Amino acid sequence: MRILLVEDDLSLGDTIQAWLRLDGHAVDWVQRGDSAQTALMTHHYDCVLLDRGLPGLSGDALLGQLRAAGNGVAVILITAFNALADRVEGLDLGADDYLVKPFELEEMSARIRAAVRRGANQVSNDLVHGEIALNLDTKAASLRGVPVALTAREYNVLYALLLRKNSIVTRAQIEETLYGWGDEVESNAIEVYVHNLRKKFGSDSIVTVRGLGYRMKNDGE
Repeated sequence: MRILLVEDDLSLGDTIQAWLRLDGHAVDWVQRGDSAQTALMTHHYDCVLLDRGLPGLSGDALLGQLRAAGNGVAVILITAFNALADRVEGLDLGADDYLVKPFELEEMSARIRAAVRRGANQVSNDLVHGEIALNLDTKAASLRGVPVALTAREYNVLYALLLRKNSIVTRAQIEETLYGWGDEVESNAIEVYVHNLRKKFGSDSIVTVRGLGYRMKNDGE
């Protein structure tokens, strides 16, 4: 998934970004609230990790703008404000979750998965379509219950397709999931990843919708 990290503490931001990238996510990191505002206007994110005290535009103001505009992206506030009134205020502003600094990185990852799962109206960490299953916690994939090994990029492509399994997923949407700022986008990379997934899950498991993108095969097709 693609995550926007909004944190002006350089040491903490560097640590979080490195951790999330090791976890297989594409991460864009900004240190100002107004920079985050611009990023959210131009890119799709699965989750936003948002500090409350930011230069340019406060995290509270940015969150209020997002919710007023009907943007339902998962937002987790990360802040040193730890009083009960602060946590209540942050949640009432529209945050999906609240992490008080310092926090454990493993817990942060779990809270990201939970927030994204709720946003997709999922009741478990498993994305399932027919005989294909993908666990968001362990990143384990299976076909008819048999484990299937995936590279990090293959996992992210399958994640993007299963998350929108009843819709066409455009090439741009898949690229948004795979690549952060500064990452080199290879011209035929998506086709290669889809080809590899078809080899592992069946040649007809992913349907190409010419001129539009890809979607998972539906029962009966």
